[in-house]
Amino acid sequence: MSILPQLVFLLVFAIAAYILTKRIRYLRRNIFLGKGEARNDHPEKRWKTMLLVAFGQQKMFKRLGPAFLHLLIYVAFIIINLEVLEFIIDGISGQHRIFAPFLGGLYNVSMNIFELLAIAVLVSCFAFLIRRNIMRVDRLAMKELKGWPALDANLILIIEIVLMFAILTMNATDQILAERGVGNYVALQGLFFSGLIQPIFQGISDGTLIFIERFAWWFHIVGILAFAIYVTYSKHSHIFFAFPNTWYSNLKPKGQMKNMEEVTNEVNMMLGIQTEASSEPPAEIARFGAKDVNDLSWVNIMNAFSCTECGRCTAECPANITGKKLSPRKIMMDVRDRAEEVVKSLDAGGPGLEDGKSLLGDHTTKEEINACTSCNACVEACPINIDPLSIILQMRRYVAMEESGSPAQWNAMFQNMETSFSPWKFAPTDRFNWADQVKNEEID
Repeated sequence: MSILPQLVFLLVFAIAAYILTKRIRYLRRNIFLGKGEARNDHPEKRWKTMLLVAFGQQKMFKRLGPAFLHLLIYVAFIIINLEVLEFIIDGISGQHRIFAPFLGGLYNVSMNIFELLAIAVLVSCFAFLIRRNIMRVDRLAMKELKGWPALDANLILIIEIVLMFAILTMNATDQILAERGVGNYVALQGLFFSGLIQPIFQGISDGTLIFIERFAWWFHIVGILAFAIYVTYSKHSHIFFAFPNTWYSNLKPKGQMKNMEEVTNEVNMMLGIQTEASSEPPAEIARFGAKDVNDLSWVNIMNAFSCTECGRCTAECPANITGKKLSPRKIMMDVRDRAEEVVKSLDAGGPGLEDGKSLLGDHTTKEEINACTSCNACVEACPINIDPLSIILQMRRYVAMEESGSPAQWNAMFQNMETSFSPWKFAPTDRFNWADQVKNEEID
């Protein structure tokens, strides 16, 4: 028996593993452009959040139709990979359906389940293609999705459809060859869905059937390996990132904004409030807020690479709904694009962050971030707990504190809060005059 197919398989597998390893390192370099941030507190809450939101798809079910279709693909992705494990063992050992003799009738049941899930994936993928390209759901047809993002989404769906057809074709031809007693093909009983397409191949010669079956087998396993690499270039990297992203979710109450500790300590010192940190020399602040990706935290950048571009955040954003330029989805895409721009420059021996560009200005505009109402609707809507608001607030902090570039009305409010301790230009001593006025009116 020739060992050439095994050697070819090992070579293909090794090449795929090498490329995937390089891509993972590349993504890691992107993410760790950001500053350090500790997010390991309350591990029990983090496990629970990850299990409910990432594994359990909890937040997806706010929209039942898409959630059900996504669940079918998600379950199929997990379970069908068990069959991929058999493919890998068969490829290394040179065997065919190595689990069949050990599992007996359970193997038949498993194969029928796999085929049912393959059909579910086909139905879901076709439905998603229709939603994107025929129904043109609003949140899936916005301008930030023009070009590669739209093509990427369609490519993934088409690839999944082709891979599912490859499974059904392989099983159908495999069973015809087993019934004819050809080679070491294993006869299975009652494969329903692949059995429906067997008549297409009945009149074909043994040699041609073997070629079709082997081609489908190789196409599927190489396709799976290629898919694993492709998703690292795609918005579908959320397949991997959703789990760490939900683990490192912000567990603080929504609406609780993060202060700069250095500024808080300095204010406490000015007010005579003693804290542990205030006894230490004040730390030098490199920059207030965020102008570029290196001013954000690594969690912010991981959020960007976790983004599925589903647009639920933008669809719920009151600023966007009322016609403002802000799109939380675009903010996340901007962060990802800028991080990749920097790392590609560094890898090519270029200037990296010193290329004369920045996240704020060259990717995201002041008009966008000033439109944000800080309502947290985008954070609440995200299926995997991405936090666009954190990034928006950090960029607004930079504009306000480094550039003094906030709108005139905002600057007046800031000044009033500094001098009068309220947004309105009234002396603090006059703050409760309204109470006296109400009291006098009651007496009258």
